[in-house]
Amino acid sequence: MKTKSIVFALVMGFVSVAAVAADPVSPKMVVLNQKDNGIFKVIYAGTATGKISLNIYDEANTLVFNETINGVDGFICPVNFSAMKTGVYTIEVADASGKQVQKIDYVKENPVNSIHLKKIEGESKYLLAVANTNEVINVRIFDGSNNLVHNQDVTVAGNFGMIYNLKNVMGSPTFEVTNQAGATKVVKY
Repeated sequence: MKTKSIVFALVMGFVSVAAVAADPVSPKMVVLNQKDNGIFKVIYAGTATGKISLNIYDEANTLVFNETINGVDGFICPVNFSAMKTGVYTIEVADASGKQVQKIDYVKENPVNSIHLKKIEGESKYLLAVANTNEVINVRIFDGSNNLVHNQDVTVAGNFGMIYNLKNVMGSPTFEVTNQAGATKVVKY
């Protein structure tokens, strides 16, 4: 039994040495998705000091970002996609020894999650609150018969809150709040 273990260990040792010999030291790249939506970390370790190019392409293979770094053999670079559209992007790092490529799938966080609607207890008033955004939102309110009774564009810079008094609205109102990206939150009371 002990002899089989030694033979197995020797065979595995030779396989490991052969695998390393077949793959000499080469540049390595990894792209990590950070906890913050839209932030990716590009980590690159090259084989020699020199000029390194970081390129990012969109789904149509259009260059959307380029940076050249001189006199280094590696880097860690955070890349912010929050202003980009949802889609698949190609991150490419090129140096004298070649190119390393990795695709990422960027999904923009749904900003309607920052929109909150609440009926104020015992009244015909409703609170609209929007947190941490800088955009124009559209607020539409419908009565119980689905007739439009209010339509307003609101510019939000940071946090926003408004109380709507709907005592003259017949039936249970429906709120439809749409952001600039076209995402809509509908709340029916």
